Amino acid sequence: MLTDEALSQAVGVRIAFTGRDGGVSGGAFSSLNLGLHVSDDADAVLENRRRVLEALEAPTVACLTCNQVHGTHVVVLNDADDLTAVQREAQEGCDGAVVAAANTPALLCFADCAPVIVVSPTGTFSVVHAGWRGAVAGIASKALRAMAQADGWADAAAYARGCNLYIGPHIGVECFECGPDVQQRFLDAFGPACVRADGHVSLMEAIAADACAAGASRERVACANVCTRCNDQAYFSYRASGGVCGRHGAVAFRRED
Repeated sequence: MLTDEALSQAVGVRIAFTGRDGGVSGGAFSSLNLGLHVSDDADAVLENRRRVLEALEAPTVACLTCNQVHGTHVVVLNDADDLTAVQREAQEGCDGAVVAAANTPALLCFADCAPVIVVSPTGTFSVVHAGWRGAVAGIASKALRAMAQADGWADAAAYARGCNLYIGPHIGVECFECGPDVQQRFLDAFGPACVRADGHVSLMEAIAADACAAGASRERVACANVCTRCNDQAYFSYRASGGVCGRHGAVAFRRED
């Protein structure tokens, strides 16, 4: 898993981007598939999730997950909130989770779309699913604003400047060729830096531009720089597999004894 131990030491938030290895799933889902919606054996998926959470020393009983729908809805879990109610809202369709509560992991699943984890010095974090629709619609900046609100900050831009933003493995610009209509939407939203002359789109540049427009510092944006399409033996790739594959994950939690 890709993680940031210095972050964990500084603010108590552990983050991870998982790969394919280390699980019990077989076939096209081999082996650490974390997605329950891809026709894999459910018991295998739950065991894979347990292994990830255990490796991070996170609670393995209560975990916030989302029914991802390529939108921009973000759910928020505060200390005083009922996890069951927030989980119910998340299963109705959302693509981001803001967690201001301790000892509650959030897990989202991916296979080419960009996983994004944002962490505040306060320990509040968000885990976001940014496919092209979510990226161009500004889900990263929406998560930042929701985090600021959860922490009681009126100045969301000032809040964003102190946050770290991590972009995990996803389909890279070298493989993400888009049609003219999608290219134009990215150009209109973020300018030419995220669209190459050959029609390939950089989700990383788009997400970074969106976050920075909301106040985030580019120096605090870290990218794994791993293309899932080019590295489909290490990560699940929807495009490389022809649509039948598992899902790797992005997970975070704040530990509080």
